[in-house]
Amino acid sequence: MGSGRWDTNVYDAAKSYRAATGTSAFAYSDSGARDAHPTLDPLGVDVRESRDSDEHPRSTAIAVLFDVTGSMGHVPRTLQTKLPELFGLLLRKGYVTDPQILFGAVGDATCDRVPLQIGQFESDNRMDDHLANIVLEGGGGGQRTESYELAMYFMARHTSLDCYDKRGRKGYLFLIGDEMPYAGVKPKEVKQVVGDKLAEPVPVAAIVAELRQRYEVYYILPTGSAYAGDTEILGYWRGLLGQNVIQLDDLDAVCETIALTVGLGEEAIDLAEGLADLADVGSDAGEVVGRALATLGTGRGAVVRGGLGAADLAGPTGAVERL
Repeated sequence: MGSGRWDTNVYDAAKSYRAATGTSAFAYSDSGARDAHPTLDPLGVDVRESRDSDEHPRSTAIAVLFDVTGSMGHVPRTLQTKLPELFGLLLRKGYVTDPQILFGAVGDATCDRVPLQIGQFESDNRMDDHLANIVLEGGGGGQRTESYELAMYFMARHTSLDCYDKRGRKGYLFLIGDEMPYAGVKPKEVKQVVGDKLAEPVPVAAIVAELRQRYEVYYILPTGSAYAGDTEILGYWRGLLGQNVIQLDDLDAVCETIALTVGLGEEAIDLAEGLADLADVGSDAGEVVGRALATLGTGRGAVVRGGLGAADLAGPTGAVERL
């Protein structure tokens, strides 16, 4: 996937049409859908792919997966309104070549009807369509855990990236949420949701290590979510991802935060230059983004501190969780 080009005029026309007709940007979910849309259902999917083409000869894969349970259900609505800002920074400011963006949603495989939704890598306005087809279930298990590990499993084993396979350049993956993953990837859930057969569970630290072979992985915890600022949740993710854990004071700045993080990773900008770019495009998110990214390392392969050891299988209470 990944053909075509993003056109803000097409986006604006669709927005105007929805406003004129009273149509929701998330009509599939708002109509009462309780099953994953066929374009986002991971069951039986061999691979989601980010490919080079004559049109996009140096593709860069960027995946954005967000929790849609509980207080996080508003995240995709915010992302949808900010897509022009994201592409404006990535393309007009030259942060990255030929970006191809995949959107996905994470729920809870222990109780939700739609625990995982994964779109395609797209270069054009079809990514807006994928966002529009996401089911905003709003459930979740209530134990400060959601199935992030299942999403990471899919992205580690069911995506193919030309940026990595051809050029040894990692893609980017952003998880936006406010809870922890379960202790490991469970064979029963993988079979039900993805269709794979696993001989044994995969500890969360192992699947993160596998995922990070091909992606620069970041976790964003925004203010306004149920567990914003929770030290246990932040500490758990820092144990997995080191410095790549971002506290964001304002969810409205999420697209600018993603864009500047990619720009820093590509070494296209330093933070001061990125904040100047935000001012140049008329964004007022500079102060928020500056605080969020102040301690973030720059460049691919930046040293990552931390990593789970003996507590790899520890659940939210610190006890070993059975997989």
